[in-house]
Amino acid sequence: MDQRPVAVYAALDDDLGPGIATLEAAGFRVVVAGSDEPSDLAAAAPEAVALLVGYGRVDDAVLRALPALRVISLMSQGHDNVDLAACTRADVQVAHLPPVATEEVAVHAWALSLALVRQLPFYGRATAATWLDRPRFAPRRLSDLTVGVVGTGRIAERYAALARGHVGSLLSWSRSGRSLPGTASLADLHDLAATSDVVSLHLPLSGETHHLVDDAFLAAMKPGSWLVNVGRGGLVDSAALARALDSGHLAGAALDVLDEEPPSPGHPLAGRDDVLLTPHVGWFSAESERGYAVEQAANVVAWLRTGAVTHPVS
Repeated sequence: MDQRPVAVYAALDDDLGPGIATLEAAGFRVVVAGSDEPSDLAAAAPEAVALLVGYGRVDDAVLRALPALRVISLMSQGHDNVDLAACTRADVQVAHLPPVATEEVAVHAWALSLALVRQLPFYGRATAATWLDRPRFAPRRLSDLTVGVVGTGRIAERYAALARGHVGSLLSWSRSGRSLPGTASLADLHDLAATSDVVSLHLPLSGETHHLVDDAFLAAMKPGSWLVNVGRGGLVDSAALARALDSGHLAGAALDVLDEEPPSPGHPLAGRDDVLLTPHVGWFSAESERGYAVEQAANVVAWLRTGAVTHPVS
């Protein structure tokens, strides 16, 4: 009988090969369930001590389905999909990733910002029949613009560094009051919204930040400005953003994350000409894909060898 500890993968669409190799080399038997459903996880690996998960919900139902579970390893830095209180009650450690894709996400956010400022989504649709068409909001001169950065973590700092020297001015805001190098720190979030031509969101999702961008925030934004979100979809009230776009108050938005992924056909931000959507790929590169898989597995290996994960969720 195989006595190796069992690690089970939930629904993950990425290349699991490097992670599986890391786990097997450490002595695990690896099962790929390919599902976030508790019943599927229980059927695939009822004896699993480790669960490797992407964005699937981890709650009491999952913990009951895997009674031997002792460690959960996420494939992101965010952990809003995990019921941490339930895991604490069940004596299950939760690990997240170190900053594997800081550069990728910051570059993605900056690329989205430039695409909005230069109205690339509009011009990218131009054909011979519409060659001379012009967008409702003309492209802007980058050096005349003010960019507001919401959040002051590693990705926000890298984004600000990319923008520095190219834009007219840089503003920042954080809940902690920390300022970003080379930016003017504002104490009031709505003041940042009111004075920025581009607002870029770089915050984790929590009870405090859920729907941070609501009707009031959007009303405070400058007419003809743009919103960029590479943080978490729940930071933005999608219905409120759709209303701000419908009214013509905002020039557009670029989003790598949504409150519903993938968006349903009736999602208020799907299929709009004034919204540039990318499918949660800001983190993605050849280097980061391997790094994510290996680091996720490494947390589980550390638990097996030492009894504690390397990057615990605090």
